[in-house]
Amino acid sequence: MKHIPRKRFGQNFLTDQGIIESIVDAINPKPGQPLVEIGPGLMALTQPLVDRTGEVTVIELDRDLAVRLRTKPQLRVIESDVLKVNFANVAQELAVPKLRVVGNLPYNISTPILFHLLGFVDVVQDQHFMLQKEVIDRMVADAGNSDYGRLSVMLQWRYAMENVLFVPPESFDPPPRVNSAVVRMVPREQPAQLNPKLLEELVQVAFSQRRKILRNTLGKWLEEKGFSGTFDVQRRAEEVPVAEYEALAASLS
Repeated sequence: MKHIPRKRFGQNFLTDQGIIESIVDAINPKPGQPLVEIGPGLMALTQPLVDRTGEVTVIELDRDLAVRLRTKPQLRVIESDVLKVNFANVAQELAVPKLRVVGNLPYNISTPILFHLLGFVDVVQDQHFMLQKEVIDRMVADAGNSDYGRLSVMLQWRYAMENVLFVPPESFDPPPRVNSAVVRMVPREQPAQLNPKLLEELVQVAFSQRRKILRNTLGKWLEEKGFSGTFDVQRRAEEVPVAEYEALAASLS
C-alpha cells in the first residue's frame, strides 16, 4: 500500500536515484560503522546505507512507517520524536564511542533538531543532513554575510561545516517549494572552552536587533553582566566573527 506523505511530519520523500547515490557517496559509509538515520521514510537512503554498512539504526516518528521498517532485519527501529532521543544512550546501547548521524530532516523543525544534537556532539563522529538550502547557507555563512546569524555562530563554534551537494525540488515526492542541499558537519576536536548556555544567550541578544549597532543590545547586556573587558560594540552583530563571540563568552564563563 502506498504511503501518503503527511504534511504535519514535513514528509517529502527523496526519489532521484542519482541524487541518492551522490548523498551516499558523500557520507561514504563503511561496513560495521554505527549509522543512525533520522527520518528514514520510505528507505530511499536507508537501503543503500544498509547495503554498505550491514545495519542501520533508524529514528522514525510516523507509526505506519515504523511498522513497515520493523519488517527489515538489518534495521534497529527507534519509534520516537527525534527531539526526545538521547543520542548518548543510543551510542551506549550500540556499545560504540561515536555515532555517524544522517538524515533528510523535516524542514519545519530542522533548527530545533540541530540544536538538540548540539547537546550530544561528544558522541558524534560526523553528521550529514539534507536541509533547506537557505538553512545551510545560514549555517556555513561567514561574518559580514547577510546569511550570518545565531545559527552560524552556535554551530560553527562546535562544527566544521561544508555544503556538499545541491538538491533541486524535483528530486522529491511531493516536491518541496524550496531548494535543498546536503551539509557535512564534523565536530571540532578543540572547541573554545565556554558555557554553551551563556554563548547562546549572548548570541541571541546580539542578533535580536541585527540592523542596529551592538551598543544598544549587547552593550547593555554586558553592563548587566559586569563585564570589564574590551569589546567593540560600535558594530552590527553580523560584523563580529565567530571567534570573537567565543572569546567573549569564554571570558564571561
